[in-house]
Amino acid sequence: MRCHIVPPHMLERLARDADDPVVSARARRTMALTSAQYVERLVPAPARSPEEDFVPKRTVHDAGGRESLPGRAVRKEGDPATGDAVVDRSYDWLGATFDFFEEIYRRDSIDGSGLPLLSTVHYGDGYANAFWNGEQMVYGDGDGVVFTDFTGPLDVTGHELVHGITQHTANLEYYGQAGALNESVSDVFGSLVKQWHLGQTADRADWLIGAGLLADGVQGVALRSMKEPGTAYDDPRLGKDPQPGHMDDYVETYRDNGGVHINSGIPNRAFHLAAVAIGGHAWDKAGRIWYDVLTGGALAVDVDFAGFAAETVRAAARRFGADAAETDAVRRGWTGVGVSIAAEALR
Repeated sequence: MRCHIVPPHMLERLARDADDPVVSARARRTMALTSAQYVERLVPAPARSPEEDFVPKRTVHDAGGRESLPGRAVRKEGDPATGDAVVDRSYDWLGATFDFFEEIYRRDSIDGSGLPLLSTVHYGDGYANAFWNGEQMVYGDGDGVVFTDFTGPLDVTGHELVHGITQHTANLEYYGQAGALNESVSDVFGSLVKQWHLGQTADRADWLIGAGLLADGVQGVALRSMKEPGTAYDDPRLGKDPQPGHMDDYVETYRDNGGVHINSGIPNRAFHLAAVAIGGHAWDKAGRIWYDVLTGGALAVDVDFAGFAAETVRAAARRFGADAAETDAVRRGWTGVGVSIAAEALR
């Protein structure tokens, strides 16, 4: 699994930047390090009592600019703030993500069984990415030219930790449409964590992933837009955001594991359309439907968009009724991005 927040196409573009050799070198180094640091961790979670009190178990480490993990432990659960804003943001955002899933979906950490939340900050020299490696979070400080500190946006932490939840539940393949769904699920819940933290309704949220990561002077607002895929950035160094928002523009490619960070724009927009049509807080209904599908055990690991869409409609019908407005909103969300749901798939 390659669960990193900055898509390869952005780093590849920067790596070819002949006008800025420092940015180019750091992009190449970021690509190499991101590809090297992954760990498989698939442990079934035992059942938990619904009355049990769930509390996070956080430890933040400092790599000190080196490339070894986990680094020196600098803040553990219950410790006071350190004064290092990066360390303290990582600690806070781990807690906010844990609290969201505990309060809204009654989930005890990533694996549902109290898995300790570990992170490493100040990883590498100008490392321009953040990732979940199978057992912990890792954040770079950014190159300071194109990308800022990766602990900044809450939805970066939410996105990456949800890769861990997917790993422990549906375990979707990280290739093709299943991989794009894997990325999309992380964007969906990363955005919902941010919306919940800010108390936003679906119609007031920005639906941006990584807002604040792009440095001053970069022509863009975020890494991705769930509301309008393909509009997050258009910059001479980064190029134009390549995400499609409709199956008519689906990108066939062998790169990035079959375009997992690109084609995720399609299911992202389907969720946005459904959530806005349902209204209110997106985590209450639309998010609950997606969570039911992710954790329900019905998804094939290589599920395609149509198969996932059918499961969301089934989940909506089970929770709200086949003729409910919520179920219709989910159907319309998928048809709005050109994903057809066969009638027989819904029986």
